[in-house]
Amino acid sequence: MGRLKLQSGIKAIEEEPEDYDMTYSNKATLACMINSEIGAVLAVMRRNVRCGGRYMSSDDQLEHSLIQSLKALRKQIFLWQNQWHNINPAAYLQPFLDVIKSEETGAPITGVALSSVHKILTLDVIDQNTANVEEAMLLVVDSVTSCRFEVTDQASEEVVLMKILHVLLACMKSKASVMLSNQHVCTIVNTCFRIVHQAEKKAELLQRIARHTMHELVRCIFSHLLNVENTKHALVNRSGTAKLELGAIDNDYAFGAKQAENGNGSEYDDQASSGSFASNSVGLVGTVREESMAVAGNGKETVPYDSLLMTEPYGVPCMVEIFHFLCTLLNTVEHVGMDPRSNTLTFDEDVPLFALGLINSAIELGGPSFRRHPRLLSLIQDELFRNLMQFGLSMSPLILSMVCSIVLNLYHHLRTELKLQLEAFFSCVILRLAQGKYGASYQQQEVAMEALVDFCRQKTFMVEMYANLDCDITCRNVFEDLANLLSKSAFPVNCPLSAMHILALDGLIAVIQGMAERIGNGSVSSEQAPVILEEYLPFWMVKCDNYADPVHWVPFVRRRKYIKRRLMIGADHFNRDPKKGLEFLQGTHLLPDKLDPQSVACFFRYTAGLDKNLVGDFLGNHDEFCVQVLHEFAGTFDFQDMNLDTALRLFLETFRLPGESQKIQRVLEAFSERYYEQSPQILANKDAALLLSYSLIMLNTDQHNVQVKKKMTEEDFIRNNRHINGGNDLPRDFLSELYRSICKNEIRTTPEQGFGYPEMTPSRWIDLMHKSKKTAPFIVADSRAYLDHDMFAIMSGPTIAAISVVFDHAEHDVYQTCIDGFLAVAKISACHHLEDVLDDLVVSLCKFTTLLNPSSVEEPVLAFGDDAKARMATVTVFTIANRYGDYIRTGWRNILDCILRLHKLGLLPARVASDAADESELSADPGHGKPITNSLSSAHLQSIGTPRRSSGLMGRFSQLLSLDTEEPRSQPTEQQLAAHQRTLQTIQKCHIDSIFTESKFLQAESLLQLARALIWAAGRPQKGSSSPEDEDTAVFCLELLIAITLNNRDRIVLLWQGVYEHIANIVQSTVMPCALVEKAVFGLLRICQRLLPYKENLADELLRSLQLVLKLDARVADAYCEQITQEVSRLVKANATHIRSQMGWRTITSLLSITARHPEASEAGFDALLFIMSDGAHLLPANYVLCIDAARQFAESRVGQAERSVRALDLMSGSVDCLARWTREAKEAMGEDDAGKMSQDIGDLWLRLVQGLRKVCLDQREEVRNHALLSLQKCLTGVDGIHISHGLWLQCFDLVIFTMLDDLLEIAQGHQKDYRNMEGTLILATKLLSKVFLQLLHELSQLTTFCKLWLGVLSRMEKYMKVKVRGKKSEKLQELVLELLKNILLVMKTRGILMQRSALGGDSLWELTWLHVNNIAPSLQSEVFPDQGPELKHGETGCAVSGETVSVPSNETTTLEGAGAGS
Repeated sequence: MGRLKLQSGIKAIEEEPEDYDMTYSNKATLACMINSEIGAVLAVMRRNVRCGGRYMSSDDQLEHSLIQSLKALRKQIFLWQNQWHNINPAAYLQPFLDVIKSEETGAPITGVALSSVHKILTLDVIDQNTANVEEAMLLVVDSVTSCRFEVTDQASEEVVLMKILHVLLACMKSKASVMLSNQHVCTIVNTCFRIVHQAEKKAELLQRIARHTMHELVRCIFSHLLNVENTKHALVNRSGTAKLELGAIDNDYAFGAKQAENGNGSEYDDQASSGSFASNSVGLVGTVREESMAVAGNGKETVPYDSLLMTEPYGVPCMVEIFHFLCTLLNTVEHVGMDPRSNTLTFDEDVPLFALGLINSAIELGGPSFRRHPRLLSLIQDELFRNLMQFGLSMSPLILSMVCSIVLNLYHHLRTELKLQLEAFFSCVILRLAQGKYGASYQQQEVAMEALVDFCRQKTFMVEMYANLDCDITCRNVFEDLANLLSKSAFPVNCPLSAMHILALDGLIAVIQGMAERIGNGSVSSEQAPVILEEYLPFWMVKCDNYADPVHWVPFVRRRKYIKRRLMIGADHFNRDPKKGLEFLQGTHLLPDKLDPQSVACFFRYTAGLDKNLVGDFLGNHDEFCVQVLHEFAGTFDFQDMNLDTALRLFLETFRLPGESQKIQRVLEAFSERYYEQSPQILANKDAALLLSYSLIMLNTDQHNVQVKKKMTEEDFIRNNRHINGGNDLPRDFLSELYRSICKNEIRTTPEQGFGYPEMTPSRWIDLMHKSKKTAPFIVADSRAYLDHDMFAIMSGPTIAAISVVFDHAEHDVYQTCIDGFLAVAKISACHHLEDVLDDLVVSLCKFTTLLNPSSVEEPVLAFGDDAKARMATVTVFTIANRYGDYIRTGWRNILDCILRLHKLGLLPARVASDAADESELSADPGHGKPITNSLSSAHLQSIGTPRRSSGLMGRFSQLLSLDTEEPRSQPTEQQLAAHQRTLQTIQKCHIDSIFTESKFLQAESLLQLARALIWAAGRPQKGSSSPEDEDTAVFCLELLIAITLNNRDRIVLLWQGVYEHIANIVQSTVMPCALVEKAVFGLLRICQRLLPYKENLADELLRSLQLVLKLDARVADAYCEQITQEVSRLVKANATHIRSQMGWRTITSLLSITARHPEASEAGFDALLFIMSDGAHLLPANYVLCIDAARQFAESRVGQAERSVRALDLMSGSVDCLARWTREAKEAMGEDDAGKMSQDIGDLWLRLVQGLRKVCLDQREEVRNHALLSLQKCLTGVDGIHISHGLWLQCFDLVIFTMLDDLLEIAQGHQKDYRNMEGTLILATKLLSKVFLQLLHELSQLTTFCKLWLGVLSRMEKYMKVKVRGKKSEKLQELVLELLKNILLVMKTRGILMQRSALGGDSLWELTWLHVNNIAPSLQSEVFPDQGPELKHGETGCAVSGETVSVPSNETTTLEGAGAGS
């Protein structure tokens, strides 16, 4: 038997038990309960008998029929054998119901009987499966609503009325209530409402209970709407059933306004011996309908329901009747002459409040189900909303509050059906009241603002307002207006902060936080392309393919908004010059290139903000095009089923009627034509419409112009309009209604200009209902951020300003709200890439940190610690910088200003300027001089509020705790210590160091702006001295700049130019050593050290930057030379393999060369050079000449020991091995041509090497000089691996050997005291000449220029023979020269180079040799050629001795050659 049951009333019965008696122990239990109720009723009846009741005239008379039926039931109940649900409930309810209906019973008896029925209904005995339940339920309702009783006293009467309410509510809450018909539900509500009305004259308790019951009934009935099918019977339109009566009209009981006149609703007075509570009256379905027909503003009858439908189980029909009745309650208040906007004292707010409360309950429980039932929905769309608009402007805050609650519920459940109604409500009620204009009281303002904030807290409300209204050309910009209202209302203008300001701020922040929450849900539209109209398309025809799919509707609404904005700009142009305005719109493709009447008409019709005077002049113009526009303009109106005066009002609201009669004629002709076309009604033709329209205009002027003294009467008006309807008269009633309408409500021929908030007039409401049928579907937004970018761009500026002003004026409890708002704004700005908004926010927040204020307080640190607002703002600024730094641009300047201020106060953590990769390096190596600390110079300390001894947070704190011995200070108070502690905690929360250490994650543009801000904050360096404070700032900024440069090595290209220029400015403008230039130079070196391994493509750029060091002022360079050299040395050792180009090496070797003559720096410089050149480790063709040159400078340098010069020479001579290696590698790796070219290049390098050594051979120090000669000799003789051309050797003799010999000779003869032991040097030089000449003799003797070279050797020998060292000839040297010369001659003889070839004087070599040799030592010829007599000398052949000459054995030759180079 267990089966699902229908939901009835408020309780949803999940399942029915198998057996009803499971609820009770047995059938007897129920029988006992009913028996006890019978006993209770009988007892009261008997008491009444004893008291002289009317039931017995004598003892023997039979008992009264009521008592008999009760007794009969008593006998019966214990005999019933069936299950209770098989018994007809009427059997056990009838006796009680008879008592209730009886006129003879008194109030006490009726009350007890009602209690019994209530008890039985609440026992759950009766449900929809009980036998004959429908009959029983109808019987109960009929009986209770027809209750009769004798009134004895007011108290007992009130008890009966209260019990009637209980029973009726129990009927509706019973499981069996689903069996009630529509008619009976209406009767129940009808009865309850009459009791509510009657209770106004009774005790407070009954009033409360009656109203509560009415609420419960409405809740019960409308909660059933969810289960009601959308039946085909929902609307019935039959001509035969215009009115329905649900029963006999026993008394003419009336509702609504008429009730107030009716006195006692139960038709009894104090004297009445008997009274009836009610008849089976007309009820809702009859009387209410009659009234509503009389009252309804649109003059149309509601379609009644079929009588058959009203007898079916209750559903939509009774709900329509009840809802309509509730709306009529509001109407009657209006029509009875009580103006809802009049003074609260004269207006009873009770009835509308009660009605609105019931309506709210119905909507809360019916919810979205209303949408399924067109009649219910149309009641809400038209009648209810029209009343809400009226009562929304009520002076009563209670009514306004209830109206707003209803609209919020309607928004939740039915917003898709109420687009224009919601627009009207916000424009005509909320925006009017919340602004405090139009005479609204402060209370009204507050309620309206509270309602608006409630709406703002709905996550999608603002998005939907924007998408549906702001982006619709025919609607107002409600989102924009509401956002502006909130931001303006949050501004305290010349007044302290009030609850209203905070309320508006809450609304504003709710909107912003809604946007911030949507960011995580995808579809952030920052990448959306801007809307571009490429060709003309009628803007009023733009449609969307699918209003439910964001893929379609998002671009559609953005396009519509773009069009709307352009139209507004066009309107602005039009108001200044109509022609230019139209041209502008043609240029933006909103009007066609060739204007057509329809497009111009639609521009006039749908564009807000047009000057209505200009529109009127244009439309009234006689020009043919203007006339066509006028007719098209009239064609845009929908006058279907509209009264003539209403239509005329709407038409004339859109422009100002021109003053000239001809123009008026043209305008009214166009109007009449359109009106007659759509609503002919009783008009015969359009001329009738024209004449009547004219007549209405004239009547309007007559009635409402103060200058007209004698006003037109109704009769005059009717008389004036005779025979205008195609020769016939118009109905008198029709004309009277028009007359009264115009008299009561003026047609404004000068409509309101601009963007004010209009009042909702009846004609506007009718127009709104017409438009709502044609308006675009309502777009429902989801939780994704489709339009937030566009919306936020509109409201961001006012929002930041409003939150800032409140934050400025607020007390402590509002701070967090403002901070939440700031953070939400930052999140949205960053997410939607609105960098300028984020910059504005940062600028605004930085002002609140107080860090940018000129420090007027004595103890800025303590003041900051005591200022909660400043601390919160500071944390927020740095939170934004850390979280959303990617999108900060110019705001970095303000953030840096705050950081610099904290730095000056000594509040920054010690390592803010460090870069992440730097930690280990600096801690392990404190090598480069003293580190630059944050602290200022001692001269500057006294100028800051609190002097500092150490930097960093803990230093700052410990300093407060210490006592200054020089300037005795009082021990800090607990408050001061607490303030300090708060300051320190704030700075720690800021994580300022993260901005720089995490800068590697910043977007490129933001990083660039941060670097520029640092350079800007550092200021331009000035020549001469700057103040210590400025220098400290510049040093700190430079530290930060270097830190972010090192942290962004992968993006160094982005930063390098700015960083380099900044450092160059510092270097070039500094003339004295100082911390700034030290930081600049060493920062530059560190950048190069750290980046060279990673950025080989930038190596040249980086190394070229080091040339700045060469441009240092001499004093500055001298001060830092040693440290610079150490850094360069470190750089070379770490990165030698990464330096490839000649340009890079030139910079390095230039820096090293300079150090050669610096006492402190030369050691480190030479160390670096040693690293490069030892074993040719890092020598390259690109750097060879540069390194040789640097080594030569070290060799020549007299700084340090001669030993270093010797080592430098060894480096030079050792480099020959490199040249040999490169030659070998070239042969192996390259082709013949390339190898030839390479060997030629290597030969050039070798020449540069020996030229370098030649210069050192002239050194004053004997040890160096002599070592240089030996090194040169090694380089000249140890060149087996290097291919050196003959030409190069000749160059070498000319440029190196001969030049060196000549120079040494000159020095020796110059008697220079600085040169000691020149004799030894000359001996070495002579040996070098001899050795090299003999080694190359074979190759050189083949050359045509050999003779010249040989003469050069002889001439040097000759000079060296005759040289005087310190004024006297050197015997050693003479002996050596002779020996060497003899040896050379012998070798030449042995090789066959020197021999007499011809007696004819043609052998110049022979001749010239002996010419010179004889000058040196005449005896040598005979020694070398002993067998050749003197007689042969002049021209005789040497044949005789030729054999002997040749006979010198080869081993002797070798010996002689060796002797030539001997020591």
